[in-house]
Parts: sequence; C-alpha cells; structure tokens
Amino acid sequence: MSDTDTDNGWRPPELASKVAIVTGASRGVGRGIALALGEAGAKVYVTGRSVRGGKTTEDLPGTIEDTADEVTARGGLGVAVRCDHTVDEDTEKLFAQVEAADGKLDLLVNNAWSGYERWPEAKFDAPFWKQPAWRWELFAGSLRGQFVAARLAAPLMIPNKSGLIVNVSFTDGDVFLGQTAYDVCKTASDRMVVGLGYELRKHGVGAVAVHPGFVRTERVEAAWDLLGEGPAQVVHTPEYVGRAIAHLTADPEVVEQSGQRLAVGDLAVKYGFSDIDGRQIPPFHLEGRITLAARMERLNRVVAAGREAGAK
Repeated sequence: MSDTDTDNGWRPPELASKVAIVTGASRGVGRGIALALGEAGAKVYVTGRSVRGGKTTEDLPGTIEDTADEVTARGGLGVAVRCDHTVDEDTEKLFAQVEAADGKLDLLVNNAWSGYERWPEAKFDAPFWKQPAWRWELFAGSLRGQFVAARLAAPLMIPNKSGLIVNVSFTDGDVFLGQTAYDVCKTASDRMVVGLGYELRKHGVGAVAVHPGFVRTERVEAAWDLLGEGPAQVVHTPEYVGRAIAHLTADPEVVEQSGQRLAVGDLAVKYGFSDIDGRQIPPFHLEGRITLAARMERLNRVVAAGREAGAK
C-alpha cells in the first residue's frame, strides 16, 4: 500500500506478506475485518457457510465469494473457502489448504458465531430455565469452533515465531450480559485467549480478544429501516473492527498484549485510526445502558416481523 491515506481516510499498515484466515466472513463483522485486511494488502482466506448459488444463512445477503472478491478489489488476495466451523472435518480441510498453499499462517480471526440464529423461535433474554437446549448448543459450538481453529493455527505460526490469534468477543468487566448461556460463552472466549497467550508467548505468537462496540451490520441496518430510526451515536461499521485487527497484526510488539481483552475504541486511540466516516468511536460499555442482548432482541424482533410481513 502507499504511504498516503486511502479515499476513506485511513492509512493501512503494510500487510502484503501476511496470510490470514477470517472465519464467518460472508457478512457483518467478519466481512468488515476481511475487507480491512485486504486494503492493507493481505492474503485473506474468507470462510463461512453462505455460497453463491446456494442458500445463505437465514437468507441474509452476502456470501464468502462476495467478500473474497472485494478483498481482492481492495488490493489484497481473497480466497473463499466454504467451511462450517462446527464441523471439525471442514476446519481441518481449511487449514490443510492453507498449509499446502502458503506453508504458514500469520493471523487467525475467530469471528464465526452462530449464536444469533433461530432468534425468533425463543425469547433471547428469557431466564435460563426457560431457554431451549439448542441455544446453548449454538453458543457452545461457536466456542468450540474457536478452540479447534486455534489448535490448528498454532502449528502454522510457531515455526516462524510469529503470528496472532484473535477471538472476536464481547464482555464488559463483571457486567452481566443479560442471558446466562450467552454470558458464559462470551466470558469463556475471553478466558480462552488467556490460556492461548500464556502457552504461545514463548514461541513469539500472540492471542487476544478484540471487543467491538455496537456494530452497524446488515441485520441492524434492516431493523433501523423498519423502525424508521437512524444509527445510534455509539454505532460503528464492521470495518472499524477490521482496522483495529490490521494494526494489531502489523504491530511487532503485539505479543506484549497477549492474553488481554482489547476494545476497538481503545485500539483506535492507540494506533491512531478512525472509522470510515472519520469518527473515532469510543469503547462501548453496558453499565447505564440497556444490555446488548436486550438491544439485539428488540432489533431482531423488528427484523423478524418485517420478514414475516414481506412473505404475506
């Protein structure tokens, strides 16, 4: 990349020699991360279950091919790989492909998260004794997918004594996230990087949890359209998260942050970047606000109602 700012006001770090995997990148936060890495020149393996010509997750827009093409258009190299990260065989094939083609891995972003699927079938913030067992399975499967991917990534990083594993998660200190199973799995994702970081540090490899704020994804935008409301002041785009991870990947001292929970807003200040609209959105906190789970419950009820109305 050049030493001058791009059209959207960001000077990406140089990642032309880097190989990355971003899981769950058909849309949303994963797509934003992949695009930012592409803008920095990285080769990005884009994984997910939504493919062109096939059924997309919950019929939402976006496929892995769409994201991979945009990564390439931005100056990187996008490689679409269909992968269900709750299926070990899929994940193993992905990492075998990376090893065969590149012989190394510089960045793994564990972003895939199926926990919001089947949302209308049961109230998301119901007490734990009224939660269906399948919801725990969605959460736990996503968490296990992070561990399996990290386990396969480490051998591709350790020989080079460099690399970074990122779990995209969210907690806010000891603030309860509004739903027991959700709270347990998000906290566990954060705790996972403590162990990964401890064991990988002596090999020069880092592991961190990155916490987005309130992200303007396709799902959230659909809800705003139906509500007739504009975005909240604290909202940011998925690419804000991607810029944070791009700068972490380029940081030669990133291992010093290993094992930590890092808020995107704090990283924006540390590395001096902004969102695509030029704003530097501060970290998102739950205290004094409606919980994130309750906020998303409201948004998704509206989206579900809109889909139902459109089908009639």
